[in-house]
Amino acid sequence: MSEYDEVAPATAEELPPEGGRRRKERSRIPGCIAVLVALGLIVGGFYFAVTKGVDFVRDQFADPADYPGPGKGKVVFQVESGDSVAEMGRGLKSAGVVASVQAFLNAANAEPRSSSIQVGFYQFKREMAAADALEVLIDPENILRETVTVPEGLRVVDIVEVLAKETDFTKKQFQKVLDNPDQLGLPDYAEGNPEGYLFPSTYDIGPDATPKSILVAMVDRWERAAKDANLEAAAAELGYTPHELMTVASLVEAEASRKQDRGKVARVIYNRIENPGTAGTVGKLQIDATINFALGRDLGFAITPEDRNYDSPYNTYVAVGLPPGPIEAPGDAAIAAAAHPTEGDWYYYVTVNLRTGETKFAETYEEFLTYDAEFDEYCTTSDAC
Repeated sequence: MSEYDEVAPATAEELPPEGGRRRKERSRIPGCIAVLVALGLIVGGFYFAVTKGVDFVRDQFADPADYPGPGKGKVVFQVESGDSVAEMGRGLKSAGVVASVQAFLNAANAEPRSSSIQVGFYQFKREMAAADALEVLIDPENILRETVTVPEGLRVVDIVEVLAKETDFTKKQFQKVLDNPDQLGLPDYAEGNPEGYLFPSTYDIGPDATPKSILVAMVDRWERAAKDANLEAAAAELGYTPHELMTVASLVEAEASRKQDRGKVARVIYNRIENPGTAGTVGKLQIDATINFALGRDLGFAITPEDRNYDSPYNTYVAVGLPPGPIEAPGDAAIAAAAHPTEGDWYYYVTVNLRTGETKFAETYEEFLTYDAEFDEYCTTSDAC
């Protein structure tokens, strides 16, 4: 063919697309795979959603996890003031006692006594049935407690002796706390001296107790007694400081063995201080227990004439007025007596019967001598003296 020969035109099928090369025909197989994958995802997602939905519905109506019991080992758990039943359940689950909070709540909702669970420490086993764990809590007899009773009329040194004997702590441990009195919560007017401010009472000693927590609890209990007696307002009304009223209360505790005499003893003390020239008292209280305190002895020790000359601001046979502070721990009744003394003009008192505690009060020295002779006669016929 010559260069001038004509060439037949290409057909439409042979022409390339406008502006480019001829397009090859695509395979339809990858598109089918994509559709299948999409369908698979939809079906799988639907199955997952349905399965989870069924599980959720089952969980809503199935029983919550619970141990069969009876459990093993030991767990000590504390119910604190203000704890709700739900908080107790969470604490027990965290401690490994119950399997779920809901199981514990279900048991509590079915037990009316669960609303009166008391504060304290309780002992459980691990992996207990929720109902069994609740049974431990609703019985106050299960509270772990060690009680210590501190009687009225003890000095701090005596109180430490009692605490060391009745707890697992030593006298040295208690004394270490007392040597740093700022941590006890004493009132400012105590000036760091705990004498008279460790309140006599019966205390529950929990498993987490420490010498500090025990002593702080005693000061806290004193504060409640002071509020009950309206101590500060009473002191202001009587013309004394709260510390002076606590000192009077300690003297009342030392001198009055019967409840009905406490207010009268307090009145004798105030009368002697406020009217020093009346009835020959010259403002001296002349209370034997103050001498024994000064000498570091038991407050009921029999004093001698030589003891009465002992040089100490606590010796009320020598010093005028009140001693510098309390000489022992007064109880509620003695504090109330100091805050609200009985009205009367007594300046003397004599306990005429040591067995019964019978005490007679006198307005004059001559009347006092009569009662004193009665006491002497009593001593000649009794071995109580």
